[in-house]
Amino acid sequence: MSNIEDKNINHGEPEIDELTKNRFLGGHEYDGIRELDNKLPGWWVWLFIITIVFSAVYLLGYNVAGWWPSQKQEYKIAMDELNTMKESVKKNTVDIATMMPLTDATSLGAGLDIYKKICTTCHGQNGEGLVGPNMTDEYWIHGDSINNKVTIQDLYKVVITGVLEKGMISYKDQLSPEQIQQVLSYMLSLQGTKPANPKAPQGKKYEKFG
Repeated sequence: MSNIEDKNINHGEPEIDELTKNRFLGGHEYDGIRELDNKLPGWWVWLFIITIVFSAVYLLGYNVAGWWPSQKQEYKIAMDELNTMKESVKKNTVDIATMMPLTDATSLGAGLDIYKKICTTCHGQNGEGLVGPNMTDEYWIHGDSINNKVTIQDLYKVVITGVLEKGMISYKDQLSPEQIQQVLSYMLSLQGTKPANPKAPQGKKYEKFG
């Protein structure tokens, strides 16, 4: 046997392509074309590993350990939030046409809190009047002169529109309808009280309130 023939004999070692230095795959030869066992690109290998790790964490977090809510749970959470929002809107919606002054302690207490925050600057701590009119006497600037009555509906319109010429802004975007009803109910409850240092009467004298 010549030396050349001896070089072409495979002695059990993988056959290596001299150009690429990759080994040939056994049994992968068609029409004289042989397939090389090319190495996978590093970026592809790492992407494959990351995909496997991500899948394992996803499976564990969403379906085994419950670290994050499933799609079904997310749907339920969203629907619960929507129902809560609907209840809140329903609760904060009042019928102005049939609105009446609230008389229960809880509502009047809530109205007092609102009054202290936004009304005392103009109407005084006890409704005696400062820049704004006295809220405790029988003289009012805004009322139903035909029926000789100051209603909560009249006052509601004032709060919603404001009285810009007198320096009172609209509280439409600052207070909910329920909060406006509460603070107006408190202000009407001041009628007939006798605070110290009352401001002089302004407007027309009314006989009925509510």
